[in-house]
Amino acid sequence: MKKSIITFFKKPKSEIKVVATKKGRYQADMKEILLNTNATPIRCKMGKGYACCFCTDQFPEPQDLKKHTLEEHDETTKSEFMRGATLHNFNVKLDITDLKCNCGADLQDIDDLIQHLEVEHNKGIHANMVKQIIPFKFNDGLRCAICNHEFNYFKFLMEHMSVHFRNHVCQICGAAFVNKKTFKSHSDRHETGSFPCKVCSKVFDTKVKKMEHERAIHVYMSKRNKCAYCGEMFADYTKKQDHEVKVHGAKPVVLACQGCDKTFDNQRALTAHFKTYHLMQKRKSGGKK
Repeated sequence: MKKSIITFFKKPKSEIKVVATKKGRYQADMKEILLNTNATPIRCKMGKGYACCFCTDQFPEPQDLKKHTLEEHDETTKSEFMRGATLHNFNVKLDITDLKCNCGADLQDIDDLIQHLEVEHNKGIHANMVKQIIPFKFNDGLRCAICNHEFNYFKFLMEHMSVHFRNHVCQICGAAFVNKKTFKSHSDRHETGSFPCKVCSKVFDTKVKKMEHERAIHVYMSKRNKCAYCGEMFADYTKKQDHEVKVHGAKPVVLACQGCDKTFDNQRALTAHFKTYHLMQKRKSGGKK
């Protein structure tokens, strides 16, 4: 019987060394930025608020996270930031609101920061580091730090940053993504085939449809919205939101319409209003020539 031979191809040592060197360089650059300025990293935006990169604390407002990070976490802790990150996932969400160097100089953006540290303090920050940092400014609501476009949710602002940071591009549809994790999640949407539900007999033509079905029908009896404070599950996002405000004292959500002066307490109502009034008005005005 003829044996099959399986050959494993390893990356050349030179390639591994280059990756390791680049990752170490980025980590060293972030260390200089965190130790020499008031820029503060954001782990993510969760149920209770903005999450700290150095502990488990969350804060309702980004300025509270900045104050916490600057006052509670020392140089030793900051020096270890992103040490275990892979090169593909080395993207830092950085709050550069009212950016200042420790010497007192006011800085405008990441480019200004890198130039200042190099010229004034002899800190060699590599130019490519700009591509690894996703900047956020919270002076005037949730506005893009690059194009100033306004958003109602941090999630939507984060998704928008893919317009400016095309780090991973889908070869099928051309969509771009900031990090590899979201890119991989998107790529799964293009995979077609036969995907049976793990619980019932239904079969779906995409993995995404199968996962959405399982979450909606079989997980928590359709209750997918979890309270960030007590863990209670809700079938409706607005009910969860209302629960967090009334029971736990969370800050009420106020969403402003960008087409008029109306405000809403949930995204669903805002979207319905915008489609009904403003999109209809655009269609009507577009038809008059």
